[in-house]
Amino acid sequence: MKMMCVSGCGGVCMSLALAVLVLNALDQAAGDPRAQTIDVTCGAVLEHNTTIFVPNFVSTMEKISEQMRTQGYGQAVTGTGADTNFGYAQCYGDLSLLDCVLCYAQARTVLPKCFPFNAGRIYLDGCFMRAANYSFFEEYKGKEDKAVCGNATRKSGAFQQSARQAVAQAVLDARSKGGHGKAHWGTANESVHVLADCWNTLNASSCKACLDNAAASVLTCLPWSEGRALQTGCFMRYSDTDFLNQVAASRRSSGSVVVIVVSVVSSVLVVAVGILIGLYIWKHRIIQKKRRGSNDVEKLVKTLHDSSLNFKYSTIEKATDSFSEANKLGQGGFGTVYKGVLADGREIAVKRLFFNNRHRAADFFNEVNIISSVDHKNLVRLLGCSCSGPESLLVYEYLPNRSLDRFIFDSSRGKALPWDKRYDVIIGTAEGLVYLHETSSIKIIHRDIKASNILLDSKLRPKIADFGLARSFQEDKSHISTAIAGTLGYMAPEYLAHGQLTEKADVYSFGVLVLEIITGRQNNRSKTAEYTDSIVTQTWKHFQEETLEDLFDPNLRLQSHHNTSAEVARVVQIALLCTQELSSLRPAMSKVLELLRKPDEPLPAPTNPPFLDEGTMELHDSVDHPAIRRYHISSNSVNDISHSSFYPR
Repeated sequence: MKMMCVSGCGGVCMSLALAVLVLNALDQAAGDPRAQTIDVTCGAVLEHNTTIFVPNFVSTMEKISEQMRTQGYGQAVTGTGADTNFGYAQCYGDLSLLDCVLCYAQARTVLPKCFPFNAGRIYLDGCFMRAANYSFFEEYKGKEDKAVCGNATRKSGAFQQSARQAVAQAVLDARSKGGHGKAHWGTANESVHVLADCWNTLNASSCKACLDNAAASVLTCLPWSEGRALQTGCFMRYSDTDFLNQVAASRRSSGSVVVIVVSVVSSVLVVAVGILIGLYIWKHRIIQKKRRGSNDVEKLVKTLHDSSLNFKYSTIEKATDSFSEANKLGQGGFGTVYKGVLADGREIAVKRLFFNNRHRAADFFNEVNIISSVDHKNLVRLLGCSCSGPESLLVYEYLPNRSLDRFIFDSSRGKALPWDKRYDVIIGTAEGLVYLHETSSIKIIHRDIKASNILLDSKLRPKIADFGLARSFQEDKSHISTAIAGTLGYMAPEYLAHGQLTEKADVYSFGVLVLEIITGRQNNRSKTAEYTDSIVTQTWKHFQEETLEDLFDPNLRLQSHHNTSAEVARVVQIALLCTQELSSLRPAMSKVLELLRKPDEPLPAPTNPPFLDEGTMELHDSVDHPAIRRYHISSNSVNDISHSSFYPR
């Protein structure tokens, strides 16, 4: 690296020279973190108490993180009794602290996939991590011990002999160097490279026993070119490629150099050092990106950075009093929602998605990406999110009356929603959907319109929530073919049967929602309840028999008079237009809103709805309606069908 000194700036040049030394030290420390996952093994016992287990696990990972940054291994215990979490992580001896942190960061995002089981272990090519509800720190063997062999290339007898010698040498090297050993054996054209590492929690005799077991295990992979022994207390690998980091720098050396430089350079000069270090980090990230390729996490981080939506995990944790049970608003299949109060006094609702994994990360990214791009009075407002901690967090405005289902399906709370309020909820929800389908810069299909995803503010005004399943829609396409996702009872027949998604799927769901608002009955209620037909089927029968008032929520019947009953009946007919079997006959949401707002405009007669047996997910022919087509859906074709209901899902 060349430098040019300007007269009078000798101090700056000296600082830059020191900075170059820092960068060189960092470059030497930065090798390959080898963060490829080799094996993940989960326990067989379910966690004892989710509300205690999750915070304990998170706390254990945070404690270990602090240790990994300074010493390359970490050990922590959090909690008491059945919910105690014991954790351990260690990087292999040839990794620098920088690479160690990168490897551990990968491990801590993968291991939580074992949830809801209370134990798990993960072996990466550069580090190891384990968590359980008992003290395992001194264990060196177990029934999970195994060899993982790479069988791409069969090697010669000479290689096999070299491998045995190299493994034996690595064991001796590890025993004499505190548990970390390595060896190279053979000729330049036929060499073997071996790494051996004991966990630092083992004593010398346990380490020796573990390495002996690992050596016997890994050699069973011969004659193949690659072998790994995944032991309870140690790790061993041989390969015909040199996978070891070439510079065995001290794990503390680069940090010490940085401390020295910072301590002797003035505050003005530190800026120059910081710029150069920033350039190094940028360079390193570019290299890592090329190694791993782009992914959803990188896209999400960029989105957060560009939109200033990012919250620190610690900020949200403090706002919710460490996600205390007292602040819990609800729970469902995607996680839990908590009330929180920020330092500036703002009330928030935090949607906590348990643990990061590829599928949930995609939903998280999708929700952030879509809801941050829209703005409407009838859509819930996203304040921010956090993806830097062990869980994904979405931060919404807090709506004190929570979700609509708490009112319309509760006879007592339902009294707070007379017809005029329910009508306003219907209008507001329709306006929100018109915006998503026709007014926003991109057409958005929500895919999960239901009462639990309609939130109410202090004045009982509606806001559509939960965009995790939403999809943007290109104008030049008639439909999207996609995996089925949503909630049974609210999904349109063509989408349920064939995965063909258009905005008419939201129209159908809206129609079901309107019928629930008017009747006070939940459409996906169990068949063991007092009524068995779907609310759509029941309404269709009463419509034909001109007995719609029999279906009205008792709270509406008590409040209604003749004019109100006629208005409610008209809205029921609009809902039936929305739930017609043929999607082509359903009106667009803008037309639905027009019909709702113009009580004098004539309504067309609705055709029959689909007749769905939710127990078999089959749309049946009917004696009364012979024109109905028959669909059948295999249960294996349905993805992400949800019965969850909380604030918001």
